Amino acid sequence: MGFRIPFNLLGMVLVAGVGLAIGMGGATFHYAKGTSYLSNDPANCANCHIMQEQYDTWQKASHHTIATCNDCHVPHDLIGKYLTKVENGYAHSKGFTLNDFHEPIQLRPQSKAILLNNCLHCHQEFVEPIQSHTALVSDQLDCIQCHTSVGHGSPR
Repeated sequence: MGFRIPFNLLGMVLVAGVGLAIGMGGATFHYAKGTSYLSNDPANCANCHIMQEQYDTWQKASHHTIATCNDCHVPHDLIGKYLTKVENGYAHSKGFTLNDFHEPIQLRPQSKAILLNNCLHCHQEFVEPIQSHTALVSDQLDCIQCHTSVGHGSPR
């Protein structure tokens, strides 16, 4: 007969491993102020030092009195909002942990699509005539191309 690991020992190792992963994940989430990102407070976006410039320029931008980070950067439906927050949180955590994020920070294609949809949503009455005309010329109206300083003012 060969050496066999008792099932109880294997079960204990498995439970300990899962407990360790949950404990480390919870500690990391707490240290990173994870629950703060579930709110609508723009100051929480600056919890990471890399977002400080975006927060500072937003405070000086024309939309600062009427739009928070969430108004522009996440979908307006409840499920889409929190799915995007989870996805962005994971991407940011991974990027900052592994130090593989672009400097200066840039919008990913899916984030830019959300931002453009939110521009069109809030300014629908104004941009509808423009949008119907540009549909003949191009696939997507790119508000950011001309209005770069609306959300974050001029870069420092």
